[in-house]
Amino acid sequence: MQRIDHTLPWSHLGTERRLSVFRYGHGPRKAYIQASLHADELPGMRTAWELKQRLNDLEAQGLLKGVIELVPVANPIGLDQHLQSAHMGRFELGSGKNFNRSFVELSAPVAQRIGERLGDDPAANITLIRQTMAQVLDELPAPPSQLEALHRLLLRHACDADITLDLHCDFEAAIHLYALPQHWPQWRSLAARLKAGVALLCEDSGGSSFDESCSSPWLRLAKAFPEAVIPPANLATTLELGSMGDTRVEQARANCEAILGFLAEQGFISGDWPPAPADCCEGFPFEGTQYLFAPHHGVVSFLREAGEWVEQGDPLFEVVDPLSDRVTTVRAGTSGVLFALDRGRYTQPGIWQAKVAGREPIRAGKLIND
Repeated sequence: MQRIDHTLPWSHLGTERRLSVFRYGHGPRKAYIQASLHADELPGMRTAWELKQRLNDLEAQGLLKGVIELVPVANPIGLDQHLQSAHMGRFELGSGKNFNRSFVELSAPVAQRIGERLGDDPAANITLIRQTMAQVLDELPAPPSQLEALHRLLLRHACDADITLDLHCDFEAAIHLYALPQHWPQWRSLAARLKAGVALLCEDSGGSSFDESCSSPWLRLAKAFPEAVIPPANLATTLELGSMGDTRVEQARANCEAILGFLAEQGFISGDWPPAPADCCEGFPFEGTQYLFAPHHGVVSFLREAGEWVEQGDPLFEVVDPLSDRVTTVRAGTSGVLFALDRGRYTQPGIWQAKVAGREPIRAGKLIND
């Protein structure tokens, strides 16, 4: 195992933050895994620690057949943000920016440099594109903030990966994942191993999130140069490992073994591994996800559990105003999987309370919430 420590710029006087990358194995193929980019989403970090232990053993046994890079703490900035005992890990306090938005878009600058050099050899095109992605990131002007420096480091490590896993969670949720629709056949095995409740599929959710910044440039370059053979060479997903409180030992170990089994299936680990379960969740268009809101202030009482299938019209939660005695029942506007609930129990209009993934598209434009 090789440990790589990057010192982040723009630290305050007398302080220093580092991003630590643990590299296992060797070979031409690479998998990249990072955890807790939203720093208060800790199931991924706990799972990453289990992965560290297992990867150390697998490497010592000579069972690794490619490079696996692991970043257990992907956001040292957000890990340090606490206000009156509450962890604020989703947004950078100084700028208000979401840590998992506005990553560098690589397809346009890469296209400007290599358009005439692409050909009909997919392997050569992959090598050229990856090299150019790295050059584009390396030649950017000095980052103007610590957040942007962190973004560039994470993307620099992931841009040449064959498989990229970004480990997150939701407030109260079933395990679910976000991915490109073109990649869903490959992800079915991982979803089955994790016992995921649903997969949400789209090419562009509108937020320039980390996983899409890794995978979408390959689609855009293929569309820009249809005469060239450009495979979707970075299989990237955001894995939502359940709820924020899902850090129990047995959960982390189950997540770890599911990920390792998938990597073995993809040729990164040798040895005997259990096959993926036959049963797998469905992949729904992200455009089919409904966000449900309270129509007025009040206390929320949820009537269904995350992970349940609900039908259109089913009651999902009540909102009670104890001063006016106003009680409103909010119902599902579409049939699908109730995959996430808000953690708060006092709400106001404009804050989502529940998310239902349906089969039929009902939205367009920006799909991801901040």
